[in-house]
Formats: sequence, C-alpha cells, structure tokens
Amino acid sequence: MTHVDGMLALNAFDPQSGSATPPATHALIERRRNTFGDGVPLFYRDPVHFVSASGVWLRDQDGFEYLDAYNNVPSVGHCHPHVVAAVSQQVATLNTHTRYLSNVVTSYAERLLDRFPRALSKLLFTSSGTESVDLAMRMARLYTGGAGFIVTRFAYHGHSTAVAEITPAFGPGVPVGINVRLVDAPDGYRQNSPVGLKFAQDVAAAIADMERHGIKFAGLILDTVCSSDGLFVDPPGFIKDAVSTVKAAGGVFIADEVPPGFGRTGEGMWGFERHGVVPDIVVMGKPMGNGMPIAATVTTADIMQAFTDRSGYFNTFGGNTVCCAAASAVLDVIESEGLIENAKATGAYLKRGLEQLKSVHPSIGDVRAIGLYAAVEFIQPETTKANTEIALHVVNELRKKRILISTCGPKGNILKIRPPLQFSTEHCDMLTTAIDDVLQGMLNRSA
Repeated sequence: MTHVDGMLALNAFDPQSGSATPPATHALIERRRNTFGDGVPLFYRDPVHFVSASGVWLRDQDGFEYLDAYNNVPSVGHCHPHVVAAVSQQVATLNTHTRYLSNVVTSYAERLLDRFPRALSKLLFTSSGTESVDLAMRMARLYTGGAGFIVTRFAYHGHSTAVAEITPAFGPGVPVGINVRLVDAPDGYRQNSPVGLKFAQDVAAAIADMERHGIKFAGLILDTVCSSDGLFVDPPGFIKDAVSTVKAAGGVFIADEVPPGFGRTGEGMWGFERHGVVPDIVVMGKPMGNGMPIAATVTTADIMQAFTDRSGYFNTFGGNTVCCAAASAVLDVIESEGLIENAKATGAYLKRGLEQLKSVHPSIGDVRAIGLYAAVEFIQPETTKANTEIALHVVNELRKKRILISTCGPKGNILKIRPPLQFSTEHCDMLTTAIDDVLQGMLNRSA
C-alpha cells in the first residue's frame, strides 16, 4: 500500500494488517482499491459498510445500527425529513446552472447574510469548503496585494493545489508553500504562558519573517476551534490580539467556519463570535447543506469590490437551486428544533461526562470541549507525551461496540467527538459508558 502521511494516516485501515474482514467486505475493499488506488484511506482496522442512516444512527449491510458521534456533515441529522423533502421538491422542479435568476438562491443568500455581523454583507457560493478557501485566498491577495499566509501547524483547510499549500496536516508529502508560515495552535494544555499572548507573538514573528524574505503579508487563515490541531477553544477571546496584529500589518483575518459553524459551538451561529472579533472573510462548507455539496465565502463590501474589479466569478454548481433548497432547510431545522441551544446544553453534559472519565483514568491527560465538539487527549503515564496507541485502541473498540468516532492532532492521540446536532444526553451516556468500559478493560488486562 502507498504510504500515507499526516491526517490521512490517522485511524486509517491498513490492508496489510491481516484483519479478518468478512469475504463480502474484503471484496468491496479490493474493488475500491482497484478503482481509486491506495491514496484514499478508509477508517478503522475493520472498515464499515453503511447502507442507510437516520438522525444520529447509521446502519450497516447486516442491519446493525451504529451511534454516530463523529460526522458533522449531516449537521442536523442524517436524512432529516425536512431537508429530504426540500431537496426532493426542488430537484423535481428545477435544477440548472447558476447564471439565471432564482428566488430560491437569492432568498437563501439573504437569510444566510442576516446571520452575520453587518460588515459581512457580500457572499459567493461554491460547492465545497476547499473552493471557498481557495476563493478567500484570491480575495485576500487582490485586496492586500500580498501573497503570504499564516496557518496553524497541523491545520487542514482543503485539497486543491492552492489550498493544499496551506494545509500542513497532509504531512511532508505535500509541502506547504514558500509563502506560507506555520504557527503553533493556542494549546492551553501544554503552554504555560497565556495562549492568546503567545499566539499573537507567534503571528507577529511569522509576519516579520515574511517581510525579511520579501514576501508581502496577505492574511491569517484560522479554524476558530483549531480542530485538526487537537481542538483548542479556551479561553474565549484568545485570537483577539492575533487578529489585531494581522490588521496592523495590513493583512486580513479569514475565519474557517467549516468545523465550528452553523451552531456547533452552542454559543451562536459561528465560532468567531465567542472570540469577540469580526473576520474580514468567512468560509464555510460541509454542515451547510446537510450532505449536499454547497459552501460559501462571505466578506465585506470593500473586499468583494476589490475582487470583482479584477475578476469575474462563475461556478456552475456553486449555489444551485437544489443545494440552496437543502441549505435553507438546514436553517429551518436549526431554528425550529433549537439545535444551537441543544448543542450548548447537551455539549455541557457531554463535557461533564468526559471530565468524570478523566478523573478516574490517568491515561486521559485533558478534555476540551465547546458545544457538541469535544476532544479527549491520551497521554503516556505521568507525562504530557502523546499516547497514540490508546487512542487508536479506544476508537477501534468503540467501532466494535457500534459507536463511531475518530482521532485528531499531529500524533493522532486525541479522540475527535463531533456528532450531529441532534445528539442527546442519552447518546452522551452511551458514548461515555462505552469509553469507560474500553479503558477499564485495558486496566484489567494490565493488572
């Protein structure tokens, strides 16, 4: 199998491992490898074949149900009836390219902009978060005249040629661009100094390094919960000084809201809100259409003008009628079902449960959470060194118990818990009980 580095290697299936997959599953794995090659890894030591889903549950080919504590794409729940109905009605009515007038598309754009600060008044639709980030980079370059970008050290922002250059999470096989500088994520677990101060200092040093090398600074691109780096969320406001540093240097702040956006933090619609800052550009993607391919780039009137003065924009499928119908239905569900409020309340309950596990299992070094996004970091005994082995064991044992999560962070030692926003306290109890059972089983075997 081709060697895979970085984030794609985390919790990846290894066909050379000798795992005893059922014949039908093995046959499908081989068909997939023969079709796509070896660079598109599967999750888990024993990959799962799903055939249907609803709410927070997925069903495999044998009819067994799995609790989904991982997938943020179906943000309002798998196959939500309201979203399904909106898509079905629109696809049976009109589905065409985007150079015609459409009330469906324009009305959704207006609804979406109403959920942003007044300064963020313009948007363009795309089909994916990668496209949105790529577009944001073009906007930043044209507005600032710069070409240099700063990202966190294990950031993931997308997979196009341009965006892969600001995605160090792909590992050394996909090098960052020569105009890109990396800074440490604001790691409150390992850093002794105030994380906001250090982050701002690191950003300032990166800007200065660009200047020394004749690179004009364009902007800071940041996932506002640092999810790929390991989920760093506290204290609120830790990015404010860094954003001020960016603005003083003539750059723009681009908030990547693909992971935290659409209510996941439980503290508003967007992750940047809890930091008390207003970005210059916001990108969003996966959760926007509950599985339909729609994303967007939102910005100020001045930045949009600088972009459109130099470049037209057309995206055949970006913001088509069917995807906009789905995305509008997602907003309906978030509001009608109180999913932001649920993320806050259920997320707080989940965090308490995970912290209780930390109090009895010394292998858990830290628990970090905001809304329905949580991280459990495993460490070597009596240190803060990463323990990847335990994290992978927990993930794969949970898969056997039909509960889905995965890992994140440069070492893959952090459980990544990110369920659909319909998750309930009952589901939290199922998850924490299962994690406890796995960890207790490890203790019993080592005793």
